[in-house]
Amino acid sequence: MSTPSTLGWLGIIRLGLVNSALGAIVLQPLTTLNQAMINDLGLMAMLPGLLGGFYYAIQLSRPRVGHALDSSSGRRTPWILAGMAVLACGGISAAAGVWLMGTLLWAGIGVAVVGYFFIGVGVAATGTALLTLLATRVASQHRPLAAMIVWLMMILGFAVTGGLVGAVLDPFSLERLFVVVSVVCVTALTLAALALFRLEGPEIAPTQPADPAAATGEGQSSFVTALREVWADTKARRFTIFVFVSMLAYNAHETIIEPFARIAFDLTAGQATQLGGMYLYSGVLLGMVLVGLLGTFGRGRFGTLWAWAIGGCIASGGALAALGIGSVVSEVWPLRMSVFALGVANGAYAVAAIGLMMRLANEGEDARAGVRIGLWGAAQAVASGLGIFLGTAGVDLFRFLFHMPSFGYNVVFTLAAVLFLVSVWLAARVLTVDRAPAAAVSGGGSLSAQRSINRE
Repeated sequence: MSTPSTLGWLGIIRLGLVNSALGAIVLQPLTTLNQAMINDLGLMAMLPGLLGGFYYAIQLSRPRVGHALDSSSGRRTPWILAGMAVLACGGISAAAGVWLMGTLLWAGIGVAVVGYFFIGVGVAATGTALLTLLATRVASQHRPLAAMIVWLMMILGFAVTGGLVGAVLDPFSLERLFVVVSVVCVTALTLAALALFRLEGPEIAPTQPADPAAATGEGQSSFVTALREVWADTKARRFTIFVFVSMLAYNAHETIIEPFARIAFDLTAGQATQLGGMYLYSGVLLGMVLVGLLGTFGRGRFGTLWAWAIGGCIASGGALAALGIGSVVSEVWPLRMSVFALGVANGAYAVAAIGLMMRLANEGEDARAGVRIGLWGAAQAVASGLGIFLGTAGVDLFRFLFHMPSFGYNVVFTLAAVLFLVSVWLAARVLTVDRAPAAAVSGGGSLSAQRSINRE
């Protein structure tokens, strides 16, 4: 078996294409199919909400996928391709379920549940394997830019697919929806397969020794042991909590910016949509690019990944507080610039956090990179689903209790800002362990606590 080689920029871009393909498929059940169920079939919004919650719940399987990656031959591309195949099947099945709902409601719901299950499994396998491959095969100095490239290309997948699907869906019918989504899934799977072709080369050595427990049918016991060892690592445990809380704050506010702008600033539907597309997400892109370029080529002169992650949380909290204040003086408040600043802060935090995941996954002599990536991916996914639910539910609750249209949004923004500030404290706790000499690290149950900490 050969030694794994470092991925060059072409390899990173190819993985970015895979992430674009993943984004193209995931976009359909979370947006297009949801709209069809609510607007065209007249079903309760609770149904797509429950299906989306089911999708996020399946992401709890990510640590298990990571453990399987650690115990395998060391090649991650078969896992990525298999995950994409399952994801494509899930997207087609979910679309078939929505089509069937038009005539046989409960049968259609049953098919959609199967589809969303496959979508969750496919995303868990693809996402965990892809990030693990990046973490283990990208040179440390290139990780910030690699994270930026791969996640920017996912956003590009969202944007391109959304535009194309929107252009060909009319005149709308459930049958046409099924055909369009199926074409997207097959095309995305083909793109991913071409991008992954011979990316890794021949089989390489496993990331950890062959597990006797797995060979004797005790694989689940082996996984539990590996997960306990990673959780016993003080740095890994604290970083997991940081990821969960910060992503909870991130997703609690993201989906309510546009309706807030319509209520508090009297924007039209078109103006509010433009606010999200042109200002919030362009700011996110700028924040990602800044961290990617300065983190890679700045050689530490423009701050470390920790500095960008903490600074992004502080700036995000401040921008959310500013939006709440702005709703009180809406006539003179620069709403667009406030939303743009929030986007820049969010983007800087996101890429810095992903870069830190890639770096911290490799620390330790226990070869548990896959389990670490899986654990953090599960925390991120669960926090995303919970944040979206709590953010929207919070708006309704506080608006109902206080009978003030914009008050619910202000309360949620304030709570999200507080969570971002809590995340700063949590990040500082991780940083304390990250900068400590190996002998001073306590509470670490894995071998990672026994080696010198690599400073970013």
